[in-house]
Amino acid sequence: MTSPVQSPAHATRVPQADRTRAMRARLLEATVDLLVERGFAGTSTTLVSERAGVSRGAQLHHFPTKNDLVVAAVEHLTERRGAELAAAFDTLSAEPVATATGRRTRLRSVVTMLGDHFASPVFAAALELWVAARTDPALLAAVAPLEQRVGREAHRMTAAALGADESRPGVRELVQATLDLVRGLGLASTISDDSARRRRILREWADVLDKELG
Repeated sequence: MTSPVQSPAHATRVPQADRTRAMRARLLEATVDLLVERGFAGTSTTLVSERAGVSRGAQLHHFPTKNDLVVAAVEHLTERRGAELAAAFDTLSAEPVATATGRRTRLRSVVTMLGDHFASPVFAAALELWVAARTDPALLAAVAPLEQRVGREAHRMTAAALGADESRPGVRELVQATLDLVRGLGLASTISDDSARRRRILREWADVLDKELG
């Protein structure tokens, strides 16, 4: 007996789980875009649903409040950028460093990558969230654990990429100073484009690390 032929609509039907993941991704991407463009105060759930092309009912089903939405969005994009940074560091780690000049070049590449990472739109979106959390206890309670987790992972990846032996006195502080520096430069970049100055500063800092870590 010949089996019935599937209709085109049935044959190409996307599973519900995949549709849900795609919809959530559109909502999160739209939220980050609006945080960068309009800031926390100018971002609303209505604007997000319009930008994402998702009904208000569907959006509220997955993210009942604005805080739920923005925290999830920043976490989503931070994790994605973290994965991209880890992949870039892995590429550097695969390259052998046999000379002092090669080591210095590698350190400059690492701090440049970090500087670019913290000058990205994702950092600007996260900054909007952190500023808002300062005066919003409920938002702070949601953001603080995320920031702590992201901070620990960034420190771990940076130490590994720099080849830093944190058992040596002062080395852990150098790694943290590197992260504090690129965060500060990232903050400055939200006000004006100072990429040339940032690269000069990071080049000099890489030379300091070369002397201290070598």
